[in-house]
Amino acid sequence: MMHKPRLTFWQIWNTCFGFLGIQFAFGLQNANVSRIFQTLGASVGDIPVLWMAAPFTGLIVQPLIGYASDRTWGRLGRRRPYFLAGAVLTTLALLWMPNSGALWIAATLLWMMDASINVSMEPFRAFVGDQLPTAQRPLGYAMQSFFIGVGAVVASLLPYLLARLGVSNVAGPGSIPDTVRDAFYIGGAVLLGSVLWTVCSTREYPPEQLHAFADDVAACETSVNRSSALRHGLLWSMAGVIGAALVHVYALDKQLYLLAAGLVAFGLSQLWLSVSRGNGMFTQVMADLHVMPQAMRQLAWVQFFSWFAMFAMWIYTTAGVAQVHFGSTDPQSQAYNDGANWVGVLFGAYNGFAALAALVIPLMVRRWGLRISHLVNLWLGGAGLVAFLLIRDPHWLLLPMVGVGIAWASILSLPYALLSDNLPAEKMGVYMGIFNFFIVIPQLLAASVLGVLLRVFFHGQPIYALVLGGISLLVAGLAVLRVNEPAAGA
Repeated sequence: MMHKPRLTFWQIWNTCFGFLGIQFAFGLQNANVSRIFQTLGASVGDIPVLWMAAPFTGLIVQPLIGYASDRTWGRLGRRRPYFLAGAVLTTLALLWMPNSGALWIAATLLWMMDASINVSMEPFRAFVGDQLPTAQRPLGYAMQSFFIGVGAVVASLLPYLLARLGVSNVAGPGSIPDTVRDAFYIGGAVLLGSVLWTVCSTREYPPEQLHAFADDVAACETSVNRSSALRHGLLWSMAGVIGAALVHVYALDKQLYLLAAGLVAFGLSQLWLSVSRGNGMFTQVMADLHVMPQAMRQLAWVQFFSWFAMFAMWIYTTAGVAQVHFGSTDPQSQAYNDGANWVGVLFGAYNGFAALAALVIPLMVRRWGLRISHLVNLWLGGAGLVAFLLIRDPHWLLLPMVGVGIAWASILSLPYALLSDNLPAEKMGVYMGIFNFFIVIPQLLAASVLGVLLRVFFHGQPIYALVLGGISLLVAGLAVLRVNEPAAGA
Protein backbone atom coordinates (compact mmCIF):
# COMPACT_ATOMS: atom_id res chain seq x y z
CA MET A 1 0.00 0.00 0.00
CA MET A 2 1.33 3.41 -1.02
CA HIS A 3 -1.34 5.36 0.88
CA LYS A 4 -3.14 4.69 4.13
CA PRO A 5 -6.59 3.26 3.39
CA ARG A 6 -9.54 5.39 4.41
CA LEU A 7 -11.26 4.06 7.51
CA THR A 8 -14.98 3.56 7.88
CA PHE A 9 -16.98 5.62 10.35
CA TRP A 10 -17.08 2.76 12.84
CA GLN A 11 -13.36 2.11 12.54
CA ILE A 12 -12.71 5.77 13.41
CA TRP A 13 -15.26 5.41 16.22
CA ASN A 14 -13.36 2.45 17.70
CA THR A 15 -10.03 4.23 17.30
CA CYS A 16 -11.25 7.21 19.35
CA PHE A 17 -13.64 5.53 21.80
CA GLY A 18 -11.08 5.21 24.61
CA PHE A 19 -11.03 9.00 24.89
CA LEU A 20 -14.52 8.75 26.38
CA GLY A 21 -13.09 7.19 29.52
CA ILE A 22 -9.95 9.32 29.61
CA GLN A 23 -12.01 12.49 29.55
CA PHE A 24 -14.47 11.02 32.05
CA ALA A 25 -11.58 10.82 34.51
CA PHE A 26 -10.29 14.25 33.46
CA GLY A 27 -13.77 15.76 33.86
CA LEU A 28 -14.15 14.36 37.38
CA GLN A 29 -10.74 15.78 38.24
CA ASN A 30 -11.44 19.25 36.84
CA ALA A 31 -14.88 19.63 38.37
CA ASN A 32 -14.20 18.19 41.82
CA VAL A 33 -10.55 18.36 42.88
CA SER A 34 -10.65 22.05 43.92
CA ARG A 35 -13.75 21.17 45.95
CA ILE A 36 -11.91 18.24 47.57
CA PHE A 37 -8.92 20.46 48.38
CA GLN A 38 -11.08 23.13 50.01
CA THR A 39 -13.04 20.51 51.93
CA LEU A 40 -9.76 19.15 53.31
CA GLY A 41 -8.67 22.60 54.49
CA ALA A 42 -7.01 24.39 51.55
CA SER A 43 -7.63 28.12 51.12
CA VAL A 44 -8.50 29.65 47.77
CA GLY A 45 -4.97 31.06 47.60
CA ASP A 46 -3.47 27.59 48.01
CA ILE A 47 -5.41 26.01 45.14
CA PRO A 48 -3.13 27.07 42.23
CA VAL A 49 -0.06 25.61 43.96
CA LEU A 50 -1.85 22.35 44.74
CA TRP A 51 -2.92 22.11 41.10
CA MET A 52 0.63 22.71 39.86
CA ALA A 53 1.49 19.01 40.11
CA ALA A 54 -0.95 18.19 37.30
CA PRO A 55 0.58 20.26 34.46
CA PHE A 56 4.14 19.69 35.70
CA THR A 57 3.56 15.95 35.46
CA GLY A 58 2.32 16.28 31.88
CA LEU A 59 5.40 18.33 31.00
CA ILE A 60 7.61 15.38 31.92
CA VAL A 61 5.47 12.36 31.14
CA GLN A 62 4.03 13.07 27.69
CA PRO A 63 7.26 13.56 25.67
CA LEU A 64 8.92 10.60 27.39
CA ILE A 65 5.92 8.34 26.74
CA GLY A 66 5.79 9.61 23.16
CA TYR A 67 9.48 8.87 22.67
CA ALA A 68 9.07 5.39 24.13
CA SER A 69 5.93 4.55 22.13
CA ASP A 70 7.66 5.57 18.88
CA ARG A 71 10.16 2.80 19.61
CA THR A 72 7.75 0.14 20.86
CA TRP A 73 6.34 -2.81 18.96
CA GLY A 74 4.86 -5.92 20.58
CA ARG A 75 1.77 -8.10 20.78
CA LEU A 76 -0.44 -5.10 21.59
CA GLY A 77 1.22 -2.91 18.99
CA ARG A 78 2.87 0.46 19.34
CA ARG A 79 0.59 2.84 21.26
CA ARG A 80 -1.99 0.53 22.84
CA PRO A 81 0.25 -0.85 25.63
CA TYR A 82 0.69 2.67 26.98
CA PHE A 83 -2.90 3.83 27.05
CA LEU A 84 -3.95 0.53 28.62
CA ALA A 85 -1.34 0.81 31.39
CA GLY A 86 -2.31 4.43 31.98
CA ALA A 87 -6.00 3.48 32.25
CA VAL A 88 -5.29 0.87 34.93
CA LEU A 89 -3.22 3.30 37.02
CA THR A 90 -5.78 6.11 36.63
CA THR A 91 -8.57 3.79 37.76
CA LEU A 92 -6.67 3.01 40.97
CA ALA A 93 -6.15 6.74 41.63
CA LEU A 94 -9.85 7.45 41.04
CA LEU A 95 -10.85 4.86 43.60
CA TRP A 96 -8.47 6.28 46.21
CA MET A 97 -8.88 10.05 45.71
CA PRO A 98 -12.25 10.53 47.49
CA ASN A 99 -10.97 8.45 50.42
CA SER A 100 -7.73 10.40 50.87
CA GLY A 101 -8.71 11.95 54.23
CA ALA A 102 -5.91 14.54 54.29
CA LEU A 103 -4.88 17.41 52.05
CA TRP A 104 -1.36 16.13 51.37
CA ILE A 105 -2.73 12.72 50.36
CA ALA A 106 -5.23 14.35 47.97
CA ALA A 107 -2.46 16.49 46.44
CA THR A 108 -0.27 13.40 45.96
CA LEU A 109 -3.14 11.50 44.37
CA LEU A 110 -3.80 14.39 41.98
CA TRP A 111 -0.19 14.02 40.83
CA MET A 112 -0.58 10.25 40.44
CA MET A 113 -3.89 10.62 38.61
CA ASP A 114 -2.62 13.24 36.20
CA ALA A 115 0.55 11.26 35.47
CA SER A 116 -1.54 8.19 34.66
CA ILE A 117 -4.00 10.17 32.49
CA ASN A 118 -1.05 11.54 30.54
CA VAL A 119 0.35 8.04 30.01
CA SER A 120 -2.93 7.19 28.26
CA MET A 121 -3.68 10.50 26.57
CA GLU A 122 -0.42 11.15 24.69
CA PRO A 123 -0.36 7.85 22.74
CA PHE A 124 -4.03 8.36 21.78
CA ARG A 125 -3.14 11.63 20.01
CA ALA A 126 -0.35 9.90 18.08
CA PHE A 127 -2.61 6.86 17.49
CA VAL A 128 -5.05 8.93 15.40
CA GLY A 129 -2.17 10.38 13.39
CA ASP A 130 -0.82 6.87 12.82
CA GLN A 131 -4.13 5.35 11.73
CA LEU A 132 -5.79 8.00 9.56
CA PRO A 133 -4.84 9.39 6.14
CA THR A 134 -4.37 13.14 5.92
CA ALA A 135 -7.90 13.90 4.64
CA GLN A 136 -9.53 12.04 7.56
CA ARG A 137 -7.44 13.48 10.38
CA PRO A 138 -9.69 16.50 11.03
CA LEU A 139 -12.62 14.07 11.34
CA GLY A 140 -10.59 11.80 13.65
CA TYR A 141 -9.61 14.61 16.00
CA ALA A 142 -13.17 15.95 15.91
CA MET A 143 -14.38 12.46 16.87
CA GLN A 144 -11.99 12.57 19.82
CA SER A 145 -13.51 15.93 20.77
CA PHE A 146 -16.98 14.38 20.60
CA PHE A 147 -16.04 11.60 23.02
CA ILE A 148 -14.21 14.08 25.23
CA GLY A 149 -17.38 16.16 25.40
CA VAL A 150 -19.69 13.25 26.12
CA GLY A 151 -17.40 11.81 28.79
CA ALA A 152 -16.91 15.14 30.50
CA VAL A 153 -20.64 15.96 30.44
CA VAL A 154 -21.58 12.85 32.37
CA ALA A 155 -18.57 13.13 34.68
CA SER A 156 -19.27 16.76 35.55
CA LEU A 157 -22.97 16.13 36.13
CA LEU A 158 -22.54 12.99 38.24
CA PRO A 159 -22.41 14.60 41.73
CA TYR A 160 -25.44 16.74 40.84
CA LEU A 161 -27.38 13.76 39.48
CA LEU A 162 -26.47 11.57 42.42
CA ALA A 163 -27.67 14.29 44.80
CA ARG A 164 -30.98 14.41 42.93
CA LEU A 165 -31.24 10.64 43.43
CA GLY A 166 -30.92 11.07 47.18
CA VAL A 167 -27.19 10.52 47.74
CA SER A 168 -25.83 12.77 50.50
CA ASN A 169 -24.17 15.92 49.17
CA VAL A 170 -22.90 17.29 52.50
CA ALA A 171 -20.29 15.75 54.78
CA GLY A 172 -18.67 16.67 58.07
CA PRO A 173 -15.44 18.66 58.37
CA GLY A 174 -12.60 16.96 56.51
CA SER A 175 -14.89 14.43 54.81
CA ILE A 176 -15.82 14.13 51.13
CA PRO A 177 -19.57 14.01 50.31
CA ASP A 178 -20.93 10.66 49.12
CA THR A 179 -21.94 12.25 45.81
CA VAL A 180 -18.29 12.91 44.95
CA ARG A 181 -17.07 9.54 46.24
CA ASP A 182 -19.59 7.54 44.22
CA ALA A 183 -18.89 9.62 41.10
CA PHE A 184 -15.19 8.71 41.27
CA TYR A 185 -16.03 5.00 41.62
CA ILE A 186 -18.24 5.14 38.53
CA GLY A 187 -15.52 7.02 36.68
CA GLY A 188 -12.99 4.27 37.28
CA ALA A 189 -15.28 1.67 35.70
CA VAL A 190 -16.06 3.86 32.65
CA LEU A 191 -12.40 4.66 32.06
CA LEU A 192 -11.17 1.07 32.13
CA GLY A 193 -14.06 -0.23 30.03
CA SER A 194 -13.75 2.33 27.23
CA VAL A 195 -9.98 1.96 26.87
CA LEU A 196 -10.32 -1.82 26.76
CA TRP A 197 -12.85 -1.37 23.93
CA THR A 198 -10.31 0.51 21.80
CA VAL A 199 -7.50 -1.93 22.65
CA CYS A 200 -9.62 -4.93 21.62
CA SER A 201 -11.29 -3.43 18.52
CA THR A 202 -8.33 -1.84 16.69
CA ARG A 203 -5.06 -2.81 15.11
CA GLU A 204 -1.90 -0.83 14.37
CA TYR A 205 0.39 -0.52 11.37
CA PRO A 206 3.91 -1.80 12.09
CA PRO A 207 6.59 0.94 11.96
CA GLU A 208 7.99 -0.19 8.60
CA GLN A 209 4.54 0.07 7.00
CA LEU A 210 4.02 3.59 8.37
CA HIS A 211 7.31 4.72 6.82
CA ALA A 212 6.33 3.18 3.47
CA PHE A 213 3.20 5.30 3.10
CA ALA A 214 3.60 8.07 0.53
CA ASP A 215 2.13 10.73 2.84
CA ASP A 216 4.80 10.20 5.49
CA VAL A 217 6.84 13.32 6.28
CA ALA A 218 10.61 13.06 6.29
CA ALA A 219 12.09 13.36 9.76
CA CYS A 220 14.21 16.42 10.51
CA GLU A 221 17.87 15.93 11.16
CA THR A 222 18.41 16.35 14.89
CA SER A 223 21.37 18.71 14.50
CA VAL A 224 21.83 20.77 17.64
CA ASN A 225 23.53 24.16 17.65
CA ARG A 226 25.42 23.61 20.88
CA SER A 227 26.68 27.18 21.23
CA SER A 228 23.10 28.45 20.90
CA ALA A 229 21.91 25.91 23.47
CA LEU A 230 24.69 27.01 25.84
CA ARG A 231 23.83 30.69 25.43
CA HIS A 232 20.11 30.11 25.96
CA GLY A 233 20.78 27.83 28.92
CA LEU A 234 22.85 30.48 30.67
CA LEU A 235 20.32 33.23 29.98
CA TRP A 236 17.27 31.25 31.15
CA SER A 237 19.06 29.96 34.25
CA MET A 238 20.23 33.45 35.20
CA ALA A 239 16.73 34.84 34.68
CA GLY A 240 15.33 32.20 37.03
CA VAL A 241 17.95 32.83 39.71
CA ILE A 242 17.49 36.60 39.51
CA GLY A 243 13.72 36.17 39.66
CA ALA A 244 13.95 33.98 42.77
CA ALA A 245 16.26 36.54 44.39
CA LEU A 246 13.80 39.36 43.70
CA VAL A 247 10.95 37.34 45.21
CA HIS A 248 13.05 36.82 48.34
CA VAL A 249 14.42 40.36 48.68
CA TYR A 250 11.10 42.11 48.12
CA ALA A 251 9.04 39.48 49.97
CA LEU A 252 6.85 38.88 46.93
CA ASP A 253 4.24 36.14 46.77
CA LYS A 254 5.89 32.75 47.27
CA GLN A 255 3.97 31.29 44.33
CA LEU A 256 6.35 33.27 42.10
CA TYR A 257 9.10 30.86 43.13
CA LEU A 258 7.35 28.33 40.89
CA LEU A 259 7.87 30.57 37.88
CA ALA A 260 11.53 31.13 38.79
CA ALA A 261 12.07 27.40 39.25
CA GLY A 262 10.58 26.75 35.81
CA LEU A 263 12.99 29.19 34.20
CA VAL A 264 15.95 27.56 35.93
CA ALA A 265 14.78 24.07 34.96
CA PHE A 266 14.49 25.03 31.29
CA GLY A 267 17.90 26.70 31.40
CA LEU A 268 19.49 23.61 32.90
CA SER A 269 17.93 21.42 30.21
CA GLN A 270 19.50 23.64 27.54
CA LEU A 271 22.87 23.53 29.29
CA TRP A 272 22.65 19.75 29.35
CA LEU A 273 21.87 19.71 25.64
CA SER A 274 24.91 21.90 24.93
CA VAL A 275 27.35 19.46 26.54
CA SER A 276 25.69 16.06 26.08
CA ARG A 277 27.18 13.73 23.49
CA GLY A 278 24.94 10.77 24.25
CA ASN A 279 21.71 9.53 22.68
CA GLY A 280 19.65 9.00 25.82
CA MET A 281 15.91 9.61 26.00
CA PHE A 282 16.14 13.03 27.63
CA THR A 283 18.85 14.25 25.24
CA GLN A 284 16.89 13.08 22.21
CA VAL A 285 13.66 14.73 23.40
CA MET A 286 15.43 18.04 24.01
CA ALA A 287 17.17 17.78 20.62
CA ASP A 288 13.84 17.18 18.87
CA LEU A 289 12.46 20.23 20.69
CA HIS A 290 15.43 22.20 19.33
CA VAL A 291 14.59 21.32 15.69
CA MET A 292 10.79 21.07 15.92
CA PRO A 293 8.80 21.84 12.75
CA GLN A 294 7.90 25.43 11.95
CA ALA A 295 4.18 24.65 12.25
CA MET A 296 4.70 23.64 15.87
CA ARG A 297 6.53 26.89 16.62
CA GLN A 298 3.67 28.87 15.12
CA LEU A 299 1.05 26.92 17.06
CA ALA A 300 2.93 27.32 20.34
CA TRP A 301 1.47 30.78 20.98
CA VAL A 302 -2.04 29.65 20.09
CA GLN A 303 -1.79 26.80 22.57
CA PHE A 304 -0.19 28.99 25.23
CA PHE A 305 -3.02 31.51 25.45
CA SER A 306 -5.73 28.87 24.95
CA TRP A 307 -4.62 26.66 27.82
CA PHE A 308 -3.87 29.57 30.16
CA ALA A 309 -7.54 30.44 29.79
CA MET A 310 -8.83 26.92 30.34
CA PHE A 311 -6.67 26.38 33.44
CA ALA A 312 -7.92 29.64 34.93
CA MET A 313 -11.49 28.47 34.38
CA TRP A 314 -10.93 25.00 35.84
CA ILE A 315 -9.37 26.11 39.10
CA TYR A 316 -11.36 29.28 39.83
CA THR A 317 -14.91 28.69 38.59
CA THR A 318 -16.04 26.87 41.73
CA ALA A 319 -14.74 29.58 44.08
CA GLY A 320 -15.92 32.40 41.81
CA VAL A 321 -19.46 31.12 41.26
CA ALA A 322 -19.91 30.12 44.90
CA GLN A 323 -18.88 33.60 46.04
CA VAL A 324 -20.57 35.80 43.44
CA HIS A 325 -23.65 33.81 42.47
CA PHE A 326 -24.36 31.81 45.66
CA GLY A 327 -22.96 34.21 48.26
CA SER A 328 -20.68 31.83 50.16
CA THR A 329 -16.96 31.20 50.63
CA ASP A 330 -17.39 28.51 53.33
CA PRO A 331 -16.78 25.00 51.90
CA GLN A 332 -18.87 23.46 54.70
CA SER A 333 -21.97 25.55 53.97
CA GLN A 334 -24.99 24.39 52.01
CA ALA A 335 -24.76 27.44 49.73
CA TYR A 336 -21.15 26.70 48.79
CA ASN A 337 -21.90 23.05 48.02
CA ASP A 338 -24.95 24.06 45.99
CA GLY A 339 -22.70 26.41 44.04
CA ALA A 340 -20.07 23.71 43.59
CA ASN A 341 -22.73 21.34 42.26
CA TRP A 342 -23.97 24.00 39.88
CA VAL A 343 -20.41 24.42 38.58
CA GLY A 344 -20.49 20.70 37.88
CA VAL A 345 -23.62 21.33 35.81
CA LEU A 346 -21.92 24.22 33.99
CA PHE A 347 -18.86 22.10 33.26
CA GLY A 348 -21.12 19.35 32.04
CA ALA A 349 -22.91 21.89 29.84
CA TYR A 350 -19.80 23.24 28.16
CA ASN A 351 -18.59 19.71 27.50
CA GLY A 352 -22.01 18.84 26.08
CA PHE A 353 -21.87 21.84 23.79
CA ALA A 354 -18.34 20.75 22.85
CA ALA A 355 -19.63 17.33 21.85
CA LEU A 356 -22.23 18.97 19.59
CA ALA A 357 -19.68 21.43 18.23
CA ALA A 358 -17.41 18.52 17.30
CA LEU A 359 -20.09 17.46 14.82
CA VAL A 360 -20.17 20.93 13.25
CA ILE A 361 -16.46 21.81 13.22
CA PRO A 362 -15.61 19.60 10.19
CA LEU A 363 -18.28 21.53 8.24
CA MET A 364 -16.79 24.86 9.39
CA VAL A 365 -13.34 23.73 8.28
CA ARG A 366 -14.65 22.70 4.88
CA ARG A 367 -16.14 26.17 4.39
CA TRP A 368 -13.67 28.51 6.13
CA GLY A 369 -10.49 26.49 6.57
CA LEU A 370 -8.72 25.47 9.78
CA ARG A 371 -7.38 28.86 10.83
CA ILE A 372 -10.51 31.02 10.52
CA SER A 373 -12.64 28.29 12.09
CA HIS A 374 -10.32 28.12 15.10
CA LEU A 375 -10.23 31.93 15.44
CA VAL A 376 -14.03 32.19 15.48
CA ASN A 377 -14.35 29.37 17.99
CA LEU A 378 -11.75 30.82 20.37
CA TRP A 379 -13.40 34.24 20.30
CA LEU A 380 -16.76 32.71 21.17
CA GLY A 381 -15.11 31.07 24.18
CA GLY A 382 -13.43 34.31 25.22
CA ALA A 383 -16.75 36.16 25.17
CA GLY A 384 -18.29 33.38 27.26
CA LEU A 385 -15.70 33.64 30.03
CA VAL A 386 -15.93 37.42 30.24
CA ALA A 387 -19.73 37.08 30.54
CA PHE A 388 -19.34 35.42 33.98
CA LEU A 389 -18.60 38.86 35.39
CA LEU A 390 -21.70 40.41 33.85
CA ILE A 391 -24.31 37.74 34.63
CA ARG A 392 -25.74 37.49 38.14
CA ASP A 393 -28.45 34.84 37.81
CA PRO A 394 -26.58 31.50 38.02
CA HIS A 395 -29.07 29.81 35.68
CA TRP A 396 -28.11 32.23 32.89
CA LEU A 397 -24.48 31.09 33.21
CA LEU A 398 -25.48 28.21 30.94
CA LEU A 399 -25.52 30.69 28.03
CA PRO A 400 -21.77 31.56 28.06
CA MET A 401 -21.05 27.84 28.35
CA VAL A 402 -22.14 27.55 24.71
CA GLY A 403 -19.19 29.67 23.61
CA VAL A 404 -16.81 27.95 26.02
CA GLY A 405 -17.91 24.55 24.73
CA ILE A 406 -17.35 25.51 21.10
CA ALA A 407 -13.88 26.83 21.95
CA TRP A 408 -13.06 23.68 23.91
CA ALA A 409 -14.02 21.39 21.02
CA SER A 410 -11.86 23.48 18.72
CA ILE A 411 -8.88 23.49 21.10
CA LEU A 412 -9.01 19.70 21.28
CA SER A 413 -9.09 19.15 17.53
CA LEU A 414 -8.00 21.88 15.15
CA PRO A 415 -4.46 22.50 16.47
CA TYR A 416 -3.74 18.78 16.09
CA ALA A 417 -5.13 18.79 12.57
CA LEU A 418 -2.91 21.78 11.76
CA LEU A 419 0.09 19.99 13.24
CA SER A 420 -0.17 16.31 12.34
CA ASP A 421 0.41 16.71 8.59
CA ASN A 422 3.82 18.20 9.38
CA LEU A 423 5.08 15.34 11.58
CA PRO A 424 7.06 12.27 10.45
CA ALA A 425 5.54 8.88 11.34
CA GLU A 426 8.69 7.77 13.15
CA LYS A 427 8.47 10.78 15.50
CA MET A 428 4.70 11.26 15.73
CA GLY A 429 4.67 10.27 19.40
CA VAL A 430 7.57 12.36 20.64
CA TYR A 431 6.43 15.47 18.77
CA MET A 432 2.87 15.11 20.07
CA GLY A 433 4.46 14.88 23.53
CA ILE A 434 6.62 17.95 22.93
CA PHE A 435 3.51 19.76 21.68
CA ASN A 436 2.15 19.20 25.18
CA PHE A 437 4.85 21.60 26.46
CA PHE A 438 2.74 24.42 25.05
CA ILE A 439 -0.26 23.11 26.98
CA VAL A 440 1.58 22.61 30.26
CA ILE A 441 3.77 25.72 30.41
CA PRO A 442 0.80 28.14 30.41
CA GLN A 443 -0.82 26.10 33.16
CA LEU A 444 2.34 26.34 35.26
CA LEU A 445 2.45 30.07 34.58
CA ALA A 446 -1.21 30.38 35.58
CA ALA A 447 -0.53 28.46 38.80
CA SER A 448 2.34 30.87 39.54
CA VAL A 449 0.78 34.25 38.76
CA LEU A 450 -3.02 34.03 38.87
CA GLY A 451 -3.18 34.13 42.65
CA VAL A 452 -0.85 37.13 42.70
CA LEU A 453 -2.79 38.96 40.00
CA LEU A 454 -6.08 38.43 41.81
CA ARG A 455 -4.72 39.69 45.12
CA VAL A 456 -2.89 42.71 43.68
CA PHE A 457 -5.41 43.93 41.10
CA PHE A 458 -8.78 42.37 41.96
CA HIS A 459 -8.94 42.23 45.78
CA GLY A 460 -8.67 38.43 45.75
CA GLN A 461 -11.95 37.91 43.90
CA PRO A 462 -11.68 34.65 41.93
CA ILE A 463 -14.33 35.63 39.34
CA TYR A 464 -11.75 37.90 37.68
CA ALA A 465 -9.59 34.89 36.84
CA LEU A 466 -12.32 33.99 34.33
CA VAL A 467 -12.15 37.48 32.83
CA LEU A 468 -8.38 37.11 32.39
CA GLY A 469 -9.05 33.74 30.77
CA GLY A 470 -11.50 35.30 28.35
CA ILE A 471 -8.97 37.93 27.27
CA SER A 472 -6.39 35.18 26.82
CA LEU A 473 -8.69 33.31 24.41
CA LEU A 474 -9.14 36.47 22.34
CA VAL A 475 -5.34 36.76 22.03
CA ALA A 476 -5.09 33.07 21.08
CA GLY A 477 -7.53 33.69 18.24
CA LEU A 478 -5.31 36.42 16.83
CA ALA A 479 -2.22 34.21 17.15
CA VAL A 480 -3.77 31.48 15.00
CA LEU A 481 -3.64 33.81 11.99
CA ARG A 482 0.16 33.39 11.98
CA VAL A 483 -0.08 29.61 11.46
CA ASN A 484 0.54 28.17 8.01
CA GLU A 485 -2.44 26.06 7.02
CA PRO A 486 -1.57 22.72 5.36
CA ALA A 487 -3.01 21.88 1.97
CA ALA A 488 -5.71 19.22 1.93
CA GLY A 489 -4.27 15.77 1.39
CA ALA A 490 -5.53 12.46 0.12
